Amino acid sequence: MPLTVLQVAFPFAPVGVDSVGGAEQVLAACDKAVVRAKHNSIVVACEGSKVAGELIAVPRISRGDDPAARRAAHAAHKQAIDAAIARFGVDVVHCHGIDFAAYLPAEGADVLVTLHLARSLYDEAALRPRRAGTFFNCVSRTQHGDCRGVPNLLAPIINGVDIERLRPDPRARRTHALLLARICPEKGVHVAIEAAKQADSDLVIAGEVFPYAAHERYFADDVRPRLDSRRVFVGPASFQEKRRLLQSARCLLIPSLIDETSSLVAMEALACGTPVIAFRRSALPEIVEDGVTGALVDSIEEMAAAIGKADAFQPGACVSAARRRFSATRMTRQYVDLYERLGGRTRQHVERAAS
Repeated sequence: MPLTVLQVAFPFAPVGVDSVGGAEQVLAACDKAVVRAKHNSIVVACEGSKVAGELIAVPRISRGDDPAARRAAHAAHKQAIDAAIARFGVDVVHCHGIDFAAYLPAEGADVLVTLHLARSLYDEAALRPRRAGTFFNCVSRTQHGDCRGVPNLLAPIINGVDIERLRPDPRARRTHALLLARICPEKGVHVAIEAAKQADSDLVIAGEVFPYAAHERYFADDVRPRLDSRRVFVGPASFQEKRRLLQSARCLLIPSLIDETSSLVAMEALACGTPVIAFRRSALPEIVEDGVTGALVDSIEEMAAAIGKADAFQPGACVSAARRRFSATRMTRQYVDLYERLGGRTRQHVERAAS
């Protein structure tokens, strides 16, 4: 008998193949996998989302840093979730947003919360909900280790990307370093620009400046003044544009100033045969094999030096690693297996209550 899986997105970012955020990309992959497995997929996400299952759209809030707007978004999300549970007889709820505790259903089906971000960014009380049947999983082994002690913590499900749609283009001329990220302080965009300048390298920066005051101020004060004719900002990139940029890049830069729990863009780069030069932080060493598929560095100067040596990395080694380790098919199979286990629990509870 098919399950009904309710996917719950972060309220402020649309879901789809062109999503910028990793959580939204993982949700979109899970939604497709549920449909392929002949289960029912329901998605609560903001307007503008594109899903394989049935979308329950909530209004998109333009200013996510406005407290009143956040409260309104959380209330709309909770109302949509409760309505979906009542209407569809949901077996499993899968929450992806950092603010999941604001709209966690009070009772009913088991809930899986994927912790896409570092533990330090979550309210510790949210990681210990009183609600029974709430489970957590991490997206890397490093993050899982950091989350020891979180109740009902399941085995990690390592992130993956759509390997079949990502491959090198032998016709592409690899001419520039590349940064693909949200434009915000913690992603270290200004660091990448300085490293590219020290390396005398062209740099293409693609990403979205979300409507948060701190992000807009960072772009205006720390990014835009550093741009020049060889270090350019091209704005948000669709999946096809991102693939083209990755295929034509000499290397991908990840100068994150926070601990990354994973990096989908690093996996995508490797699948396109593009080496990754990243700061040696948190889960990034799980993805980048130092000296084989890229370089792990500890300073701007080391990043600049690695950019200069990027052509020495073999595209074939990058592709091989991506196909062996970072397949979205493997990731979503694990999620669907988990949904089936949790959905079975929910149905047993319902049957016992009815008897």
